[in-house]
Amino acid sequence: MELPFSGDTVTLRPCTLLVVDEAESTLARLARALGPEDFCLRLASPGPEVGPLAREVDLVVWVARSAGEPSALEWLDKLLALEGPPGPPIVLLADRETRGVWLGALAQGIEVVFDPWDAEELRARVEKSLRTQARLTQLSNQVGELQRLSSTDGLTGVHNHRHFQERLREEFRRAQRYDDPLALILLDLDHFKQVNDRHGHTAGDGVLREVAAALQRSVRETDLVARYGGEEFAVLLPRTHLTGALSVAERVRRDLATLRVGPDGALLVTASLGVSSFPHRTVLSPEQLLLTADEALYRAKDEGRDRICLHSQMSLLPPSSSQGD
Repeated sequence: MELPFSGDTVTLRPCTLLVVDEAESTLARLARALGPEDFCLRLASPGPEVGPLAREVDLVVWVARSAGEPSALEWLDKLLALEGPPGPPIVLLADRETRGVWLGALAQGIEVVFDPWDAEELRARVEKSLRTQARLTQLSNQVGELQRLSSTDGLTGVHNHRHFQERLREEFRRAQRYDDPLALILLDLDHFKQVNDRHGHTAGDGVLREVAAALQRSVRETDLVARYGGEEFAVLLPRTHLTGALSVAERVRRDLATLRVGPDGALLVTASLGVSSFPHRTVLSPEQLLLTADEALYRAKDEGRDRICLHSQMSLLPPSSSQGD
């Protein structure tokens, strides 16, 4: 079964339907009405197991009988309130006497078909529900992709400056509220202008992409890597004390120094790093955390590059014998 959607084709076959009813005879009736070639039907009795089973199917057909009117509405409410991503659509098969159930279902956007049902109407409402769900899923995916793109640096694939600033404020508030440590590393690639001048901006872009990938490999999944600007990157380390941040900074510096980048793999990369952390007597806001890391970074550049400096006015690494201007 293929249904049109926004000029494209949404393929809805094979579709699995979970039929919630006490009577197995309902399966045979539904199979005759819907066609076994388009739908696979599974039966479940009303109960707690319906929620997990609903996550495995494309649509739920709930059969409401007069005797089960109150409990049917309660189970429908629970099914619609499942945690996590939106569950499958629901079609309610109801006797007209179960007025409270089908009115409540209609109020929640559930398709209702009265028993005895017309096969064509039943199939049309099932297909309508599946089509609507396909549209919602596609829109949700598009929104998710737009959100990802809005927070991602187009060149390197890591987070962009705007997203970093948002997360910095969020993580700082969280650290203050729960008395957690928070650390920030700012790093700047040494002599990057020479790469662009000697090898061209295409080669420079390649270097930035490889550096961003190396940074992501060097940190935890819970850490945030962002392109702060130009050849400068930021690494935000939630729940990380200063000693842990220094270990990460040294690993990053060491990993970058082993890179062989550029078109022929002949370019070497070094970086200068500034580290700041919270709590600290001079860090009372996210802006101060950023400022102190930035000051430490520039001191690392001034003292010879390819080194790590703290915001406490202390250089941690001796100059490298290979450092240039």
